Amino acid sequence: MSTATTPFTEAAATPAPDHPLTPLTADEITAVKETVSAAGLVTEHVRFVYVGLEEPHKSTVLAFRPGDHLERRARVLLLDRATGAGSDHVVSVTERRILDTVAVDAATDGHVPILDEEFEDIESFLLSSFDWIAAMAARGIDPAKVRAVPLSAGVFGHEDEVGHRIVRVLAFHQEDRADLPWAHPIDGVVAYVDLTEQRVVKVVDEITLPVPAERGEWDAAPHAKPVRTDLKPIEITQPEGPSFSVEGNRITWADWTFRFGFDVREGLTLHQLSFSDDGVERPVIYRASIAEMVVPYADPSPVRYWQNYFDQGEYLFGRYTNSLELGCDCLGEIQYFDVTIADEKGDPRVMKNAICLHEEDYGVLWKHSDMFNGMTETRRSRRLVISFFLTIGNYDYGFYWYLYLDGTIELEAKATGIVFTSAYRGEDGFATEMAPGLGAPFHQHLFSARLDMAVDGNVNTVEEVDAVPEPMGPDNPWGNAFRCRKTTLATEADGQRLADNTKARVWHITNPTKQNRLGRNVGYALHPEGQPVLLADPSSSIAARAAFATKHLWVTQYDPAQRYPAGDFVNQHPGQGGLPTFVAGNRNIEGEDLVLWHTFGLTHFPRPEDWPVMPVDYAGFKLKPVGFFDRNPALDVPAGTSKHCCTD
Repeated sequence: MSTATTPFTEAAATPAPDHPLTPLTADEITAVKETVSAAGLVTEHVRFVYVGLEEPHKSTVLAFRPGDHLERRARVLLLDRATGAGSDHVVSVTERRILDTVAVDAATDGHVPILDEEFEDIESFLLSSFDWIAAMAARGIDPAKVRAVPLSAGVFGHEDEVGHRIVRVLAFHQEDRADLPWAHPIDGVVAYVDLTEQRVVKVVDEITLPVPAERGEWDAAPHAKPVRTDLKPIEITQPEGPSFSVEGNRITWADWTFRFGFDVREGLTLHQLSFSDDGVERPVIYRASIAEMVVPYADPSPVRYWQNYFDQGEYLFGRYTNSLELGCDCLGEIQYFDVTIADEKGDPRVMKNAICLHEEDYGVLWKHSDMFNGMTETRRSRRLVISFFLTIGNYDYGFYWYLYLDGTIELEAKATGIVFTSAYRGEDGFATEMAPGLGAPFHQHLFSARLDMAVDGNVNTVEEVDAVPEPMGPDNPWGNAFRCRKTTLATEADGQRLADNTKARVWHITNPTKQNRLGRNVGYALHPEGQPVLLADPSSSIAARAAFATKHLWVTQYDPAQRYPAGDFVNQHPGQGGLPTFVAGNRNIEGEDLVLWHTFGLTHFPRPEDWPVMPVDYAGFKLKPVGFFDRNPALDVPAGTSKHCCTD
């Protein structure tokens, strides 16, 4: 959810792109606006909801060579605020013309994402509602001191909402400018607002609950503590500079090479990750992103049963990316990258220091002291980190991609900020008491990673690998044996899987056309954390709309149009969009160009220690080589990378 806009600065002129995956430049965004305007699609009521690079087909990108003709296209979503009508366009930036236009049917397709501009006047709509004013008066609250938190409405069978752009508004009391409203939820009442008609259409006033009174600022009573003085500075220095090199959006580090991009819906994206193995560039992943996330809440009360939001598909969370600061968000020899996006009028804006790139020491990489040949060797690990952080309403999320010297790839999502609060209704409810009378409802943070795999090429197969005990018998007389059982996933129906930590379940992505020196198919293994998937009832609205989150793994054939796991238009979509539609044809996934969709995340039963600001919690996954290399690929790491590590 969102209640504020990250400030942007005016975009500076940017160089012409030299690769199909170069993010849209400021000049290109301006060209998009001019083209759309020239086609008569922009009026005083029309806003640009989304402008993003329309990436060429994979085959086009892989065949591209410097000097080739480069056609640039953008995808544009528009909203007519006067009518609520959304439209979807493909614009040729190169030719300055519109190539395709589709009207978005709100009743069946869902709505385009919610604008910041649509949120800005919500409090004035509340102040114009007799029912809302009456609800506040019954609670003895000055309506002028109420902060509105508008949230996406979802779809719950309310016929009068079909086709209308609806948000539901929860309220918080703010006594003064320094007061933290999240500490004072006005629970038991919710307003339904029609964004197109710009009015409150319904107020549900379930119950009058006490508004928690204790203030919630971290640096004021009762939470403030003197700043401790016993922590000495930690300085990270690289006297010879970093080990990575950057050329445009192409990064090279150790044996890794990849490109990065940024999209306001997906945030940071990685492209064409490859590993140099004895001088041979071997692809691993064509494209990696976090393509969707959903935050479903467990409170079934009449004012909160609907509370769940898709921070990407409904709000385009990349718009709220933080400008990072050295020593706070990133530590060491840092390279920052600005990001250029389009604002809601279609003009370019720059988010300064949006992406952080640096190296980190990561302890011991490999080590052995041998009793027989006297070997005493230690090599230290390090990793390349590329990351961004965003604030969306009460929560802050960081997404960190790590590349390791041994070929491992890791994604780590960091959740922090302030928990969404409620009035505490007692031990039998669905919330934790955080402070006197203050509750925090149980909820989940579920992410979907879209991994367009290319393990040594675009012909891949997925095997599910379980650790299974061998029954005692003639071949296992002492009962100590166990083995790994591999099951090939042959179709998209087979590719819908749940993790199982009791079996150490992983999924191998192999290339049947490429073998290592032992004659085995080369591969990478996806290691899930195996936390719960969506806990809502399978027949619930959220289970239909966030169907991707009901499985840890989906495997599909590559289709460039299949980009979002909950569908193109998540806002008020009735359900079964995205992955359920993608797999309906049950295509073959054995020896094909494959995309893996991995659900991971947190099930959050808030603790008092999460208040007033939540320490970071972590979720993620790893991809590790399994037979991809003929031996440990990190044997060439030198011992003397630190002055404190010496060898004879």
